[in-house]
Order: sequence, then C-alpha cells, then structure tokens
Amino acid sequence: MKGRLPRSEGPWAWLCAASVALSLLLLGGLLTLIAVRGLALFWPAPVELVALHDGERLAGREIRELPLPLGEGRERLYFTANRDLDGHVWRWVALHEIARTERPEALVVLERQRYGDFIGRLLAIELAGGERYGQEAAWPALERRLAALQALRDERERLRREALRPLVAHLERNPSDRQAQQALAELDARLQRLQEAMRGDVAVLESVDGRRLHQPLDEVLAATRPNAMSGAAKLAAWTRGVWRFLSEGPRAANTAGGVWPAIFGTVLMVMLMSLLVTPFGVLAAIYLNEVAHQGRLTHLVRIAVRNLAGVPSIVYGVFGLGVFVYGIGGTLDEWFFSDTLPSPTFGTGGLLWASLTLALLTLPVVVVATEEGLARIPSHQREGALALGATRLETLTRVVLPMTVPAMLTGVILAVARAAGEVAPLMLVGVAKLAPQVPVDGDFPFLHLERKFMHLGYHIYDTAFHGDDVQAAMPVVYATALLLVLVILVLNLTAILLRHHFRVRHGVQPRR
Repeated sequence: MKGRLPRSEGPWAWLCAASVALSLLLLGGLLTLIAVRGLALFWPAPVELVALHDGERLAGREIRELPLPLGEGRERLYFTANRDLDGHVWRWVALHEIARTERPEALVVLERQRYGDFIGRLLAIELAGGERYGQEAAWPALERRLAALQALRDERERLRREALRPLVAHLERNPSDRQAQQALAELDARLQRLQEAMRGDVAVLESVDGRRLHQPLDEVLAATRPNAMSGAAKLAAWTRGVWRFLSEGPRAANTAGGVWPAIFGTVLMVMLMSLLVTPFGVLAAIYLNEVAHQGRLTHLVRIAVRNLAGVPSIVYGVFGLGVFVYGIGGTLDEWFFSDTLPSPTFGTGGLLWASLTLALLTLPVVVVATEEGLARIPSHQREGALALGATRLETLTRVVLPMTVPAMLTGVILAVARAAGEVAPLMLVGVAKLAPQVPVDGDFPFLHLERKFMHLGYHIYDTAFHGDDVQAAMPVVYATALLLVLVILVLNLTAILLRHHFRVRHGVQPRR
C-alpha cells in the first residue's frame, strides 16, 4: 500500500537511537564548553572602570556575576590585577554598591614577569639614554621599546640554546679544553651585554586610584589597550596569544605562559610507547592465534590478557616504579654510572620508564585487537598460500600479517587514546611539574631517555589542584584540556588514515 509508514522496530530501537543522540549531545556540549572557556583566555577582554557609591574606584575585567549568599541582589567578580600594589587580584563587588561603570580607552594592561598583570594608566616612558616620552607619545614609545626588548630576548635565548648549552656540555666532558673555556668566557660577556642592553628603561604608571608605579620594561612581556582595540586588532592579539601558548614554556607556577614542553613531552612519550607496545603486542597475538596449541592453557592466557586491561593504571605505575626505575634503572646505574652515584641517572623517573610503563598498560589492548584481526582472516587465505607452495612463515608474513595491519592499527589507536590521557602512573615514573628543557637536543645521543618530561594531563592536574590562585588557573586548565583533546585527535586521525590506507591496499573490509 502506497504511502504506508515503515514498520516500527519497537521501543528498543528508539531507546538506542535516543541514547546515541544524548551521548553525542553531551560530548558536543563538553567540547564546546572546553573550547569556549579555553580559547577565551587569549581574547583581549574589555577593562571596566568602576566607581562605587563610597567614592572608591577600581578597574578590572568582569569575570562572572552571581547572586549574593542571602539572595539580596547580585555580586560581580572582577580581575583587578596589581598584586604588587593591592596584595590581591580578585574583587567581588555587589551591584548595589556600583555607582557607574565606563570603559576608558586610556586604560593599559601590562603582562609582567613578576606580580602578574597591571591595569591602570600609562603616564610616561623613561629610556636608559635619558629620553622621556609623555602624554600621547608614551604609548607608541612603549610599543617600540617592547618590540626591541623582545628581539633582545629572542637573541639571548638563541645564544643559550645554540651556543651556551652545547659548550657547557662539551666542557663537562673535556674540562681542560682551554679553547672552549675562552669561548665560554666570550659568550658569557656577550650575554651580559645583552642583559645590560635590556635594563634601564622604565614605564611610569598610575593605578585608577592615583598610586604611582615605576615599572622596569625588561619585566614587561606585552602591553595592550583593550578598550581602544578594533575587532581586527583583537583578533591579531588573540592569534599572538595562541601562538605564545603553543610555543613558550610555563611560568608563574604554571598559571601563565605556554605549554610547549608539555606538548612535546606528551607526543614524544606516546610515540615511544607506540613503538614499544606494537611489536610486543603483535608478536603475542601471533603466538596465541597462529603458533600456540589451542588448549586450556592458551584459553587461560587469553582470559588473563583481557583481565589485565581492567587493572587500575596506578597499579602499573607502582610496578613501573619498582621494576623499571628501582630495579632495572638502579642496576644500570651500578654498572655504567657508578661515578655519578648517589645521584641517579636511570635509577629515577624518566622518559624511558614512563614509555615502558604505558606500553605495559596498553599491551592488552593491542594484543586483543590484533588477535581479533587474525581470527577474522578467512582460513582459505592461509590454505591457498600453502597450496601454492608457500611456507608457514611466508604465509604469515606475506598474506596474514598485511591483512591484519588494520586491526593492529585499531589496537594502536585505542592504546594512544588511553596512554595520552593517563596521569596516575606518570606521577610515579617520570613526569615533572616543570621541565623547560625538552628531552631532545643537539647533544649526543640527541634523545635523552633518562630525562624527566612534562605532560599535558599532569599539567592540567597540577595547575588545577596545586596552584595558589584557582581563579587564575581555570582558564589555563580549559585551554590545556582543549589542547590535549586536539593532540589525541591528531594522533588518532593519523593512525586512522594509515588503517584506511592498508584496508584499501589489501582489500580488507571493516567489521560491521
């Protein structure tokens, strides 16, 4: 009968569809919350000048508004900065206490290395050479001088990275090298001249309540006038903020600065973990499915492997600490690094032991995924290869394993997704709160497996729960969480694309 509705599958089909839709909605809402809160960290928010009925004046960014505890109106939270002047940077103000608010274009926000941000007015710029710029000329002079100071900082960091560190490492190996000692002295003198060139410039500032402050410009990282910025200027400032977050190291107890060492450490650890877990997981799956006698013992081993996937991750961390760090690492120190003891080289947490611990944690996932892939290959593929005269080894390496690569990569994808977000075991086997020097450099052997490293997941945990200022830490937590999700997404997409390539190449149909 035309126009008839399709037969219903019953209430269970609708319930399953609703569950999927609700899960996607919750996931989308979570990602949207993280993205909005995280990306807002870099947007130059407007600064309000608030006048209270009692005559007090304050300036700050509006954070949020909540009802008063007794329900008698509402109150507003402002980020007022100026820790060196006020001793605090947050201020709750009841709305009935506010006489008026305005957004003057002259208000300046300075990002400083010490004491956090400053919010107030710029009165003058006094340079080391004696020049003084006041009134309207002060702001252009501040922008020019900050650009020059940033160039000097970049030159200083380049010299430290490309010249000082290799030279110091060379002298540690050859302490009697006179030529290297002379080069180090010349380099120290050059760095000292750069440091002197950065000193002496001062910004004369004034808070909105009239207090003066002479701020050395070598401690100022950036300056903005949010209320005077156009949309394009704010977008450019937001782009610079995102780039600095991705390319710089953390500062101010991880509540400011960037997360580049944590990004590098997370990706490097996951790559090392994948290189370690994939061959062992694949070989174990091949033995269980292709070589071992399919009896009761093999069945028990499979059950044990599947149960290992449910062991809490902190148990793996304790195992890695006892076996890898204290056991193997301590033995390596006694054999090869006895002259450095009692300061351990491998007998302490590091990149190698963290990668091995997470490889052990994710090994059951790779074994199970690979074994299921081997079991799905039709038996006639093996029989056909054997009938054509191939040996069992040739059948395994040229027929079975290429068709199993998509399943292997599925296991690697699941392993990467779990390992990249693990924090508990890393706290015991190598992660650090602050490790600005990444484990890869130009010194032999280039990849330093014994060094501690930073991790995005631990950075989130440490910033959220161990910081002195929770309000300042929360935007950084959201931004780092968004970055961790994106890093996992990129790693997984890379593996998914490889899996699709091998499926198409070997004609393997995905399981439905």
